[in-house]
Amino acid sequence: MTTTATTARERMLLAKEAARSVGLLTDASKRDALRVIASAIDKAAAEIVAANVEDLERGRTDGLSVALQDRLRLDEPRVLALAAAVREIAELPDPVGRVLDRRTLANGVELTKVAVPFGVVGSIYEARPNVTVDIAALALRSGNAVVLRGGSAAERTNAALVRTMRGALADCGVDPEAIQTVDDFGREGARELMQARGVVDVLVPRGSAQLIETVVTESLVPVIETGAGVVHIVLDASAPLDWSRDIVVNAKTQRPSVCNSVETVLVHRDAAARLVPPVVEALIAQGVTVHGDEAVRSVADGVTPATDEDWATEYLSLDIAMKVVEDLDEALAHIRRYSTHHTESIITQDAANAERFLAEVDSAVVMANASTRFTDGGEFGFGAEVGISTQKLHARGPMGLAELTSTKWLARGDGQVRA
Repeated sequence: MTTTATTARERMLLAKEAARSVGLLTDASKRDALRVIASAIDKAAAEIVAANVEDLERGRTDGLSVALQDRLRLDEPRVLALAAAVREIAELPDPVGRVLDRRTLANGVELTKVAVPFGVVGSIYEARPNVTVDIAALALRSGNAVVLRGGSAAERTNAALVRTMRGALADCGVDPEAIQTVDDFGREGARELMQARGVVDVLVPRGSAQLIETVVTESLVPVIETGAGVVHIVLDASAPLDWSRDIVVNAKTQRPSVCNSVETVLVHRDAAARLVPPVVEALIAQGVTVHGDEAVRSVADGVTPATDEDWATEYLSLDIAMKVVEDLDEALAHIRRYSTHHTESIITQDAANAERFLAEVDSAVVMANASTRFTDGGEFGFGAEVGISTQKLHARGPMGLAELTSTKWLARGDGQVRA
C-alpha cells in the first residue's frame, strides 16, 4: 500500500481528508468506482487466494479454531463472490441526499432533513477478510472513507485486498486514501483507532463477544455494537415435524460458524416425544453433537448431557443445545435470560403464539416459521452488510447503506430573524 503515512494516526487523518471529496461524489461516480473495484478483485483473485493460503497455514500452526478458519478461508469462488457483492452494492440506491423530512415554518423558513455520510467509518474485526471488502464497499457507496483493523490472522489476505481496492480507486480518479488499514501497527493500531475521537466518526466491531466488549468499553469513538449470537429456535406444541426438522438442520448446519446459526432449541413438552427424536436424528446425521437436558436424553439416543454453560454458549460449530420446556412462557423466560438479542425464531401453527412470540421477544430479528440463517443483509435485500447490530440506538439488525449515514437539517430563508 503506497502512502506517505508512517503512523496509524497519520493514516486516519488521511482518511478524514479523503472523506471530504468522497462525500461529494455523485451517485454515478460512486457506482463506477465500485465497479472498478469489483473488476480489480476479479483480476487479483490468484494473488488474494495465495495470500489467504499463507494466513490459513499460519492459523493452523497457531491453533486457530475451525470456526475461525472457515471465516478466514478465501478460495477463488469466495473471492469472485466478494467481487459480485461489490457489484450488487454499486447498483443499490444512493443513500446520500435522501429527504427524510420537509416542513416550512410559520415565518417562511424552509427546512429539509437529508441523509449525509458519517465521514470516516472504522471497523475492528478478526479473521473475516470478507468484512474488509464489504465494509469498504458499503462505506464508499454511502460517501464515507474507511479505516480497517482486520486482525493478525488475516493480515496478508487483508493487505492484498486493501492494496487491490486502493489501486482501483486511484485508477478511476478517486482518492485512494479513502481506504486505510492499520493492521500493520498491530494492537497499537487498534488502540489508536479506538482513541481517534474527532477523526473517526463511528466504529463498528465485528467478531467474538470478547472483541466486541473490549471495543465497546475502551473506545472513545462512538460504537455501533454488533453482538454475539446465542440464537434460539422454539418448537411449539403445534410445530409441524417437517418444518421443525428442516429449519433446525438448516439453521445449524448450513454454515455453523456464523452468528445467525442456531445454538439452542427449546421444545414444548407436549411436542417433545413427537419432535425430539427425529430432529436429533437429523442433526446427528449431519455431524452435529446435540447437548440435551434430561428430558431430551430420555426420548432420543446419542445425546450428550447439557450443562448450564451450554445455554449461554455461542458454539459457532457443529454443536447445539436442546431443552424441553413446559410451555411458551418458560421458553420466553429462557430466551430473556440467555439471549444475546440477535435472532430468535418460533416454529408453530398457532397464530396467537406466533404473534405473541414476535411481540414479546426483545431481539434485533424475531421470526416465525423461518430459519435464523435469513438474518443477513444480503437476504434482506441490503447487499453486503456492515454487521448485525444488537443495540437499540441508531441501528438494529442487519446494517446496510442507510445505517452508514447520519442526517443534517438544511434551512433556506430569505432574511428572517428570530423575534
